[in-house]
Amino acid sequence: MKKYKVQKTYREINEKIRSGKVVVVTAEEMIGIVKENGAVAAAGQVDVVTTGTFAPMCSSGAFINFGHSAPGIKASKVWLNKVPAYGGIAAVDCYIGATESCEDDPLNKVYPGEFNYGGGHVIQDLVAGKKVYLKAMAYGTDCYPRKFLEKEISLKSLPNAILCNPRNGYQNYNCAVNMTNKTIYTYMGVLKPKCGNANYCSAGQLSPLFNDPFYRTIGIGTRIFLGGAAGYVTFPGTQHNPGAERTPRGVPVRPSGTLFTMGDLKEMSPEWLVGVSLLGYGCSLAVGLGIPIPILNEEMAQYTAVSDEDLFTQIIDYGNDYPGGVSKSLGQVSYAELKSGTIQLKGKTVKTVPLSSVVKAREIAGILKQWIGKGDFLLGEPQSTLPS
Repeated sequence: MKKYKVQKTYREINEKIRSGKVVVVTAEEMIGIVKENGAVAAAGQVDVVTTGTFAPMCSSGAFINFGHSAPGIKASKVWLNKVPAYGGIAAVDCYIGATESCEDDPLNKVYPGEFNYGGGHVIQDLVAGKKVYLKAMAYGTDCYPRKFLEKEISLKSLPNAILCNPRNGYQNYNCAVNMTNKTIYTYMGVLKPKCGNANYCSAGQLSPLFNDPFYRTIGIGTRIFLGGAAGYVTFPGTQHNPGAERTPRGVPVRPSGTLFTMGDLKEMSPEWLVGVSLLGYGCSLAVGLGIPIPILNEEMAQYTAVSDEDLFTQIIDYGNDYPGGVSKSLGQVSYAELKSGTIQLKGKTVKTVPLSSVVKAREIAGILKQWIGKGDFLLGEPQSTLPS
């Protein structure tokens, strides 16, 4: 077992939070502290480092219980504002996915489709306090004889509403370019022909899983900022891939770890859950996510001092290679380069476009810092960390 010069526990840090003596800094602030003082001194000084990200996260959605009616119904098909929701759960439970499009949307029949309204927009409307039109159909049973139901619902009127996101907070993701001669429309945004732009989606040095690359403090039960309220990590996310290639510092250079997150939708904010329309691709939901990293020892201090210069991703051709299932990198690039506004690829200067908002990520890290500093947010010790 590795010995550390500084050792703290979750209990000790939470006692500092309760007493108002906790020292909290953001991930960006931690970079300078470790650089100036070293990891051991930083670990002795700082108790918690806050992180943040705000970006489209397609594998998101909400479980909604819309309440029993008289006579009762066992809904087999459900729509919310004309967006289909999955009803095969129980009598009056449904799940609406962020990427589900409105039923009468022309999709890509009119190319490129605009995808103006979908599941992510329904979720945003609910948290904004707007009325949503519910339609449900059923085949009828002895205990639930009703076959059709229409009514307006609001988040306030719902018995239960739970944000349930199977895959959030990707630890790293591709930089997307288009090497073909035509414009293409992808979940990474619009990509111009002949490598006209390079799109990426990460907050870099602020991103949660970049600050805990081996998931030492993140796992089942970790308390997080989710959609503007407190939420939880409940499991490894789908496509969790801790075995991805890493730098000597342990940071993955390809898509790797992911999180399954949940929280009470009734406590969340439309500022941090925003419906997204991706031209020519579909609908999604931009999710605000932040994780506090407890500085249990100098190793965690060093991990949270990671900077954009230390973080790398792969440039992938979404015109030919990606749709064909070809795993090929056109080159490796740092997030410092991506955030500079241009990168160099095959002798060409290419403009970069972020899908993730660093401004919003910084704001989330700041909010989490305030919550913890005021004693309003205690750390959740994970019952089991993520597979690493």
